Amino acid sequence: MTKKIPDLYVHQRTISDYDYEPNHNQISVIVEYNGSVRVEKWNLDQREPEQPSFISESITFVKYVKGTSDLIIGMDPTGNEREQLYLLKQNKTLIPLTKSPEHVHRYGGSSPDGKWIAWSSNRRNPAFLDIYIQNLETFETHLVFAEDGIFSVVAWFPNGNALLIRRTNSPLDHDLGILSLLTGNIDWITEHSDETSYRDIHFSQDGEDLYLLSNKDSEFYGLMRIHLPTKQITSLRQGEWDFEGLAFNKENNQFAFTENQGGISKGYFFDLNKGTLSTWENPMGVITNLTFLPQRQMLLFKLNGPAHPSELWSLHLSTLQAQPLINTSNPLLGKLTEPRLLSYRSFDGLQIPFFYYKPKLTAEKRPVIIYLHGGPESQSRASFNPLLQFLLNQGYAVTAPNFRGSTGYGKTYTHLDDVRKRLDAVKDVVSLVDWLKQDPAIDTSKIALLGGSYGGFLTLAAISHFPDLWAAAIDIVGMSSLRTFIQTTSPWRKRLREIEYGTVEEDGDFFDLIDPLNHADEITAPLLVFHGANDPRVPIRESEQIVSKLKQRGHPVTYHRMEGEGHKIVKPENEIYVYSLVAAFLEKYMGCD
Repeated sequence: MTKKIPDLYVHQRTISDYDYEPNHNQISVIVEYNGSVRVEKWNLDQREPEQPSFISESITFVKYVKGTSDLIIGMDPTGNEREQLYLLKQNKTLIPLTKSPEHVHRYGGSSPDGKWIAWSSNRRNPAFLDIYIQNLETFETHLVFAEDGIFSVVAWFPNGNALLIRRTNSPLDHDLGILSLLTGNIDWITEHSDETSYRDIHFSQDGEDLYLLSNKDSEFYGLMRIHLPTKQITSLRQGEWDFEGLAFNKENNQFAFTENQGGISKGYFFDLNKGTLSTWENPMGVITNLTFLPQRQMLLFKLNGPAHPSELWSLHLSTLQAQPLINTSNPLLGKLTEPRLLSYRSFDGLQIPFFYYKPKLTAEKRPVIIYLHGGPESQSRASFNPLLQFLLNQGYAVTAPNFRGSTGYGKTYTHLDDVRKRLDAVKDVVSLVDWLKQDPAIDTSKIALLGGSYGGFLTLAAISHFPDLWAAAIDIVGMSSLRTFIQTTSPWRKRLREIEYGTVEEDGDFFDLIDPLNHADEITAPLLVFHGANDPRVPIRESEQIVSKLKQRGHPVTYHRMEGEGHKIVKPENEIYVYSLVAAFLEKYMGCD
């Protein structure tokens, strides 16, 4: 297999994260370019980056310490998601903070005076996350809250005497509480009986209210306010889709947020005092990291679209005109494809939304790739995917269904695949084949599945339970057995995954019935498998055990163990290697004419 994806598909200049420091009129940006990942500081007047402050391919986030130009950065050198925290000083000195590579660390922000940071970690027990604070002068660490559960820090209170913390009951159910740093006591402020989540939380200027997004008493996330003295929650604005990415200008009671319209972001600007709602135009894509720059009457955001790899955009609030913050030439522009958003009817009548990408090359009939997202509490979005765009330029059609269990379509839809309803999501994928058979542009004898993580499980389940439909399949870090996956995933993730999939004790018989590993003898499609050796979510055994079974019976299976990678492929050289093998594999078994 020699087909190689061109480097330019992977070596894009893209923005993965940024933070704004108003006192110094600058932003720090994580830039990925030409195989390098670096932190750059940009002066907003000059709009030109300084020399890189720090370079490392393992950088995960960047945040300013309040009132300073110092940065807290996260790094995950091995891909095992045991993130470590560092202090990057203005003079570019890097100081390790957490220094415990065997544990998980989740950053929770800096104190109002810039002297402390907060984070959560599983240091006490690998199955739970407790709350810590750390002094940035002495670097001493204090455990301030420990209890069996998954806890994280949302923010410091404006007076610096308390932390707003989140307790994760399930991936889709949370509680918010006030942890006093003076007494150690917690006051829980979001009592609820139904499943509710709270995110994108901001304090009001007087500190008595929280503005946030929540799906309390609703299928979808809307804009809400919690009055802290009374714990009263009030809905301020609701839509027919999830609101996302709330930003707040507390000086003027102005908000910015997006609406997730079937996987495509629509941006909104809301003035609470005037009650006015405005919107703006930008290319198709996903908007994240909304940030107000009040002194400049500007809003920054990151835009990642199918035809527009991730970059920073600015919105001038007086005109609501959006444009890239820095104009950069991109050799791929004009070669990239935007999808149509469609839906099809599944086996039980449920409408399943999906993105349909048609290749620029035309012929009577094209082979098609069904791309299956991970999660399952996730969603295929209208964002840049270098592999899919390369395959489109090779003449393949691509469909990306948001099968039942996906987020973005309300609470009810997200739970339609829970526990013993797992095969219904597989049947959604099969029903897409029925839809494709009605499209005269598709060669339905050449349908391939491509999925990662939970999408990898769906890929393996589809080719083992419905083997006659597929010409080829690619599984990236997928689970081959829910039984062994639940038994071996990271301890702090196990309970959260059991809520979605079930437990071995109560549902082991069902796992045995549906697990692809137990139906490997039924597989007829050639299979390509990749897995990161350091994957903490889906242990590499999940791939190795089904590959071993297939090899024992002489089935065409190709397996690549990726050293130094985890659940995601992050090293550019590995991305090029994997994507090139995928392209060559597909060309061998169902190539375009």
